[in-house]
Amino acid sequence: MLYGLLLLGGAVLYVACGYFPAHLPVFLPWDFSWTVYLSTALALAWYVRGCMHLAKRPAWWRTLFYVIGVAAIYAVTQTRYDYWSQHMFFIHRFQHLVLHHLGPFLIALSLPDDALWAGMPDFLKPPLTSRPVRATVDFIQNPFVAPLLFVGLIYLWLAPSIHGRVMLDADLYDVMNWSMAIDGIFFWSLILDPRPKPPARLAPFWRALMIIAVVPPQILVGAMLALTQTDVYPVYEICGRLFPISAITDQHYGGLILWIPSSMMSVIGLILVLNYMRLNEEKINVAA
Repeated sequence: MLYGLLLLGGAVLYVACGYFPAHLPVFLPWDFSWTVYLSTALALAWYVRGCMHLAKRPAWWRTLFYVIGVAAIYAVTQTRYDYWSQHMFFIHRFQHLVLHHLGPFLIALSLPDDALWAGMPDFLKPPLTSRPVRATVDFIQNPFVAPLLFVGLIYLWLAPSIHGRVMLDADLYDVMNWSMAIDGIFFWSLILDPRPKPPARLAPFWRALMIIAVVPPQILVGAMLALTQTDVYPVYEICGRLFPISAITDQHYGGLILWIPSSMMSVIGLILVLNYMRLNEEKINVAA
């Protein structure tokens, strides 16, 4: 019944977006995607179902963080906001701030692993624990690969020649957004693991170094865009800007979003990691 209701809800949205797009409110999908819809709907459904089966349910604030994180990712990809992000650079940068930072950060803070594992169908569990999947996760969350991938994706999708093509190609646009969201979830889940090593993949010291490593490149590219006097992304003139501001002002706002809020998220992450280190040391001293 649960999956039937989810499919029915998706079918209603699909028909509405296909036949009555101009009459829908801003909070409904601009360009309906079954992939995004099912991913977010199942992520919430499995979490709720898993919480009902766990002997010890997550704290209310962790559940709230999880719901907000998933909802935020859905909001910037499946509402009218997605249309706006294709027509203003600074709105697009806020979209990626949510996809790559805020949404995954909140999801990682919620520690949803146990609830999701308990709530998902049993037939999905063997593939997720298979050797190829484990090897892929090990590679993505390698302490040297993870920060390079985190920063590298930002630079890749902001490269002027690539960015211009992506904004005019719907398939590449989806690949860009998916890559940012998935990488953000893997990165922040690795960083914000409150456990010591083992069972955590990395010790807090290494996680702190990784956060420190990703801050300067983000500040650099953000500052370059915030201070430039050249129209780096003329593609937004082709798409048509929503607001009557100049291309330079649009880029300045986008650069500031990449420069300040993104860096602040990393600072908050560093504070949390250092606090986890302190708490773990206190537990060791008490046990001793």
